[in-house]
Amino acid sequence: PSAGAALRPCSTRVAQKGINKPVIDRIIRVDHAGEYGANRIYAGQMAVLGRSSVGPVIQQMWNQEKVHLKKFSELMVAYRVRPTVLLPFWNVAGFVLGAGSALLGKKGAMACTVAVEESISEHYNNQIRTLIEEDPEKYKELLQVIKQFRDEEQEHHDIGLEHDAEATPAYSVLKTAIQLGCKAAIFLSERI
Repeated sequence: PSAGAALRPCSTRVAQKGINKPVIDRIIRVDHAGEYGANRIYAGQMAVLGRSSVGPVIQQMWNQEKVHLKKFSELMVAYRVRPTVLLPFWNVAGFVLGAGSALLGKKGAMACTVAVEESISEHYNNQIRTLIEEDPEKYKELLQVIKQFRDEEQEHHDIGLEHDAEATPAYSVLKTAIQLGCKAAIFLSERI
């Protein structure tokens, strides 16, 4: 560099040449919001059931969600994606959903887990299809992350079923209501 010119430190940004920026922005923004919301749901469940027999199970799932959130936070920086402006709302809504479902007892918390994780697994599958249609080689690393997290969300879904989620009173109504909320959250977080 010429005299007096400042050296620019290396950045953590990924090479963005040829990527479909609007698609990647939408995917990373909504996944970050979803993992943030999942963390808040588990925080709410732990506030109510943390010292119960199911507390360690909820904590184990929450620990995985913390890893997911950390990764999507890193990807937001790497791809220069702004977060959704709805994070303050998801902070409160996620905690209320988690605590509210946990107030129904272990089965209620697990019903919430099944509903949310089923929605997220389906959402991740849609993103995987989108990225494969775009260019599976170009988005190889992002595809690996989403596939791994999808598999872990599916495990959480299955754990919920193993812990009697379907025995919750009005299970199908509760599940449908939570999944409608998830669809609305996904729609809004992709765009706002």
